[in-house]
Formats: sequence, C-alpha cells, structure tokens
Amino acid sequence: MAAERSGKVTVAGAGLMGTGIAHAFASAGYETVLTDIAGEALTRAQSAIAKILDDGVRLGKLEAGAAESAKTLLSVTADTVEAATGASLLVETVSEQMPIKIAVLEAAEPVLAEHAIIATNTSALSITEIARGTRDPSRVVGMHFFNPVHKMKLVELVRGLQTSDETLAIARGYSDSIGKTSIVVNEAPGLTTSRMSALAGNEAMYMLMEGTASAEDIDTALRLGFNHPLGPLELGDVTGWDTRLAVLRYLHQTLGEKFRPCPLIIKMVAAGRFGRKSGAGVYRYENGEKVPGSGLKASTL
Repeated sequence: MAAERSGKVTVAGAGLMGTGIAHAFASAGYETVLTDIAGEALTRAQSAIAKILDDGVRLGKLEAGAAESAKTLLSVTADTVEAATGASLLVETVSEQMPIKIAVLEAAEPVLAEHAIIATNTSALSITEIARGTRDPSRVVGMHFFNPVHKMKLVELVRGLQTSDETLAIARGYSDSIGKTSIVVNEAPGLTTSRMSALAGNEAMYMLMEGTASAEDIDTALRLGFNHPLGPLELGDVTGWDTRLAVLRYLHQTLGEKFRPCPLIIKMVAAGRFGRKSGAGVYRYENGEKVPGSGLKASTL
C-alpha cells in the first residue's frame, strides 16, 4: 500500500486525461481533488477510477487495501476554488482552448498553497502564454501525460520562457513519485510527441479518405509494423477528433502547411463523430469497446 504523501493535489478537468491523472496521484498516496463544472463528468470519472482500481485488484496487480486507500484519498467537486484551496500542485487539463485554461488558473491561483506550482497538461498550446495570466509565471510548467495514464509511463515536462529551475525540479519529483519517467522539453508547438502523433494521425486520415487502405489495415500497419500499442486512427478515437482538430489547427498556424487538417477530420467533427467519448469516430463503440469491423470505409465518405 502506498504511504500517504504530504501535500494536496488538485486536478482541473474530469475528461479522460484528468480522470487518469487523478487516479495516478490518488494511487500514489496523495490527497487528490478532481474538479469540473460538469457534474456528470465527475460522476463518470469516479466510476472510471473505481473500475481501474477494482480491475487491478481482480487481476492481482493491486492489493485491496491500496485500492480502498486510493478511493478514500480521492474526492470530487464542481467548485474550482474549493478544490484548489491549499493545494501544493494544480494540474490543469481542461479543454484545449486558451481562454478556458487561463480562466481556470485565474480562479485557482489565489487560493493555492504559498509555494504551489501550476502544471498544465496541454498537448500543444504555449506554456508561456498560459503562464502570462498568472501572478508568478516562474511557477508554471507543462506536465504532459499520456492516455491511458495508468498504463503510459512518459510525462513531458515543458519549460516555458519563465519556468524556473526549481519549478522544473519539483515537477520532476512529482512525476517520479507517481512512477512516471519524465523528459524535459523546451516549449515548442506540439512539444515532441504531440507534434509527431498529430502528423501521423493526420496522414492516416488522408490515406483513409483517399482509399489507400481500410481503417483497420492502416491501424494494423502501425501496430505490427512499428510496434505501436494503438494505430493512428484508434488513437485519434481515444484522444477525440475534436481535440485532435484543435491541435492540428494550432500546429498549422504555427508550423505551416504540412499540418493542414485533413478534410475528413473536419467533416467528422462537424458530424459529432468525436471518437470513443461520443460512441463513434473512425470506429463505432458499444459500452466503451470498439465494434470489430466498424471502421469507416472510403466508399462511405
């Protein structure tokens, strides 16, 4: 059983990433508060975290006492100020829209612990710009986790223009304490992994749109040919094509033409086919599981 650690961690945003990040910190022994303005998102997140913990016990990977301890350490609230009060670490993982991120930090920062650091899980937006709206930009750092958080070991620590060495060291300490391996990235559009992933996913959608291969075969090529755990279309469904489109538009604006979003992504988002979270993306989903043989085909686009 993980020993209870000092310091409160607040996670803002109860989507897939926020859910996974909250699970990681609670499982590592931190008092963890997950906050979101949507009550139904908090309910889903609690259920998802409980399932991960219960599955760990069932599979013999986690002691029952450790699972119960993590559940006890986790709480949820729709009140951002209440969630952030006294926290030593705030991890922001709300929508990839700059005004929303800045609004969350403006509400939370005044009530954080005196020497708290603020981490953002953004996959593409500027850490420096996010930090500009805070009282102390030196205490803002990127902590980019990967989905599913309970399985993926990497965290990108992103240094903004004013991020201090001390803040970076504290963030690395948090990453170590929850069993992750961290790398340091100087702020750049798309960081390292998001930039490569967005490009691969966009190209895969162009191949699907052009009829180069079926969705299943494109994904199989990456899984078996390059030993990736998920194909680029499967990954896009997990990430959410609305999120992927926002990232591509930002990269297109900042890095140029090679990141122009595939028209099929724009069409899918307009249709509400965001991926797993909406029940349909490139594939269809039932009870959160991909329906075999359900991939979009060029003849139907």
